[in-house]
Amino acid sequence: MWIKHKRIWSWIAVITLIASGFAGTSRASAAKNLPALGTHAQAAALIDVTSGRLLYSSHGDDELRIASLTKIMTAIVAIEHGKLDSEVKVSKNAFGKEGSSIYLKLGEEMTLENMLYGLMLRSGNDAATAIAEHVGGSVEGFVYLMNEKARMLGLSHSHFMNPHGLDEEGHYSSANDLAKLTAYALHNPVFKEIVKTPTKKVPNPNESWDYKWDNKNKMLRLYEGADGVKTGYTKKAFRCLVSSATRNGQQLVAVTLNDGDDWNDHGRMLDYGFEYYPLKQLTEKGESVQGQDLVVSQTFQYPFADGEEAQVNKKLVLYPEAEEGAPDLRFGLRGKIEVSLKGEKIGEIPVYRKGSVLPERTASGTAAEQTMAPVHKSNWGQWFSVVLKHLLQPGA
Repeated sequence: MWIKHKRIWSWIAVITLIASGFAGTSRASAAKNLPALGTHAQAAALIDVTSGRLLYSSHGDDELRIASLTKIMTAIVAIEHGKLDSEVKVSKNAFGKEGSSIYLKLGEEMTLENMLYGLMLRSGNDAATAIAEHVGGSVEGFVYLMNEKARMLGLSHSHFMNPHGLDEEGHYSSANDLAKLTAYALHNPVFKEIVKTPTKKVPNPNESWDYKWDNKNKMLRLYEGADGVKTGYTKKAFRCLVSSATRNGQQLVAVTLNDGDDWNDHGRMLDYGFEYYPLKQLTEKGESVQGQDLVVSQTFQYPFADGEEAQVNKKLVLYPEAEEGAPDLRFGLRGKIEVSLKGEKIGEIPVYRKGSVLPERTASGTAAEQTMAPVHKSNWGQWFSVVLKHLLQPGA
């Protein structure tokens, strides 16, 4: 039962970290005395992956066509719902799909994992369709999963009509939503490994030679520390790009929609984030809470502009003690530390009784040593009741 408990809290930490961290970012990102940052994009956003803090946004909520940036959602949904070693068969619908392709043959079979490389490195629309049919049972079934994921992550300016991103009415997202989605996806080690891969060789069942896919994302070669994510283009969406980079243990994601100078703009955006919003550590997992028989359950890191760290306030909130003799259904959980910046809450860190087994943190990819602040919604009771319901099911 304890194993299930840890796994549940790991995923709650990822989702609520990004959702809560992102919700209050527009005010927090408007730090004073910073140089102006501009792009050639119709819409742009810059986000810190660990905290979910939006560092820059221009027309970030505008609902726009996003071309193959769609495949970020396609990939993470497929990874979470599919089996990586399962064989994906290319249907007539997937074979010869218009637009960018990895040139799959009708009836060809390939593992889901390998097809995801073709999806993200070469932007194969045939791969996107085959993956959708395999994981969702049909393209329509998979699109339902995409929109459910968007709803769960709070992507209120996104709606998906297909898994590949070809122009279609009702298919759109925003720069802010794509930043939030990508920050979430980059906590998944499989996703993170795929999007940082420069070149991938995959067995070809029809020929004597292997497939060899070079990543279309030039940022991997142009920018020091670049490690993802996805390019996109259609005649109506124009040039779209999501890039990520990691320096000094901090990972950032930049998003531009309809940007004719995206490579250079992304370099400037990432430079801006690393220079003016370095990641700082406020607490370390396992450290004692002053004056209490308690320890913090997670390391808390957050990107601060110059002078902001001095404006942080930490408040300890304790939960009512269980009745004497009653079982400890909170597994040592005794409260939380609410962390605020300039009066605005930026996170919550659960605190446990000393000697408790602390929940495992969730880490990913090349940033495996990064720790995440487990920011929980203020409605703690609702989350806790969900966990208890799962744990107390028969056979749990």
